[in-house]
Amino acid sequence: MSEKFKTGTLIMTAGVNDLAAANESFAHFVRKSFERHTQGDWGDLSAEDVKENEYALGKQLRLLSAYENKGLPKIWIITEADRSVTTVLFPDEY
Repeated sequence: MSEKFKTGTLIMTAGVNDLAAANESFAHFVRKSFERHTQGDWGDLSAEDVKENEYALGKQLRLLSAYENKGLPKIWIITEADRSVTTVLFPDEY
């Protein structure tokens, strides 16, 4: 499946990077979540937030996805409005 939008440079916060390096299951979760994000599967968002992302796609606004997987910490993925950078982070790192 192809990307719905450009993601720019992918970066992870130190917290996400450290856990991904230490935990293979978490690293796999991050990779799969990123793939979902690029395909417009916004994850575990409210219907209202999904609608906002769909609007943002055509308007070059910031995109936010949230993903949860039992036993692993929740992550957010944010693509900036200019599509230059996509960041994977924990919600408390925002």
